[in-house]
Amino acid sequence: MKASFQPYTLNFKQASGTSRGVLKTKDTWFIIINDGTKKGIGECGMFRGLSFDDTPHYEAKLQWVCDHINLGLQALLIETTQYPSIQFGLEMAFKSLESIDGFELFPSKFTKGNDAISINGLIWMGSATFMKEQIREKIDQGFKCIKLKIGAIDFSTEIGLLKSIRETYSAQDMELRVDANGAFSPKEALEKLDQLSKFDLHSIEQPIKQGQLEAMAKLCEQTPLSIALDEELIGVFSEEKKEALLQQIKPQYIILKPTLVGGCSGSESWIEKAESHNIGWWITSALESNIGLNAIAQWTYTLKNNRPQGLGTGGLFSNNFDAPLLVKNGKLRYDKSISWSIKNDHFNY
Repeated sequence: MKASFQPYTLNFKQASGTSRGVLKTKDTWFIIINDGTKKGIGECGMFRGLSFDDTPHYEAKLQWVCDHINLGLQALLIETTQYPSIQFGLEMAFKSLESIDGFELFPSKFTKGNDAISINGLIWMGSATFMKEQIREKIDQGFKCIKLKIGAIDFSTEIGLLKSIRETYSAQDMELRVDANGAFSPKEALEKLDQLSKFDLHSIEQPIKQGQLEAMAKLCEQTPLSIALDEELIGVFSEEKKEALLQQIKPQYIILKPTLVGGCSGSESWIEKAESHNIGWWITSALESNIGLNAIAQWTYTLKNNRPQGLGTGGLFSNNFDAPLLVKNGKLRYDKSISWSIKNDHFNY
């Protein structure tokens, strides 16, 4: 068996704003395994500035993995504990190698086109006008759950946007989630959550920056609005530390990005612990290409979680790969009438 990796830069169609800055490009890497008869492909979507494995040694580790691919998946997962995005890429690549067509990794009603996954429509930060345009677009597209990125523009403007949605759509008609990406300070967070709670929001993701465990625990205890941990889970790998974090903070929800928390196996470990503490959860993609999104979506369907999931559509990028993934009426579907196309001038598979 041989393996290689290939970097690839995804280009946003339109610069996308978060509280961490404006995104114009997204780097990703692909592991390609060849057993002599067929190939398997997996995406290592390390997220610069966010991933635990955003280190100068990232590509050196990828090369080491490729040089030692014959160790097998389980041994390689152990050797890449500090590189969660590589773990996910490896899981995906080995699944791809085993599959009939390289892309149907978790056969189900979803991949047969007989069922779909409810997803939230994502509203990126920007001017009030731009955000209103996105909201209208998502509503017109049939979404019943909308997630707004907040924390980068004036808070009163964001409150105004939420108020305008609720004036037209009740909580029964439209589920609203917000994601602060750690934008609030511990001192101001509870007051802001009080204001946000007036709009019947489902939850807020990561209101304060990760690593402030005592402050987050206190906030989760006092909050009038369900809190979902996201970035807080990054870099927590051992079973003992996962358990300790959940016991200390006691969040209402956790959000799992396989690329950031050690792939499917790492995510399933978190899910098991969350459920034992009656903590809710859902799955979110992390700006992977359609190759990574395909794997995340198929695996997510097997988990049978009925909440809207945070699965992007790949439509953000101008140079993504054609894939049988389609969003219709706020749901992600697998449409085999759409063919895979992952060859272009910059990528060879």
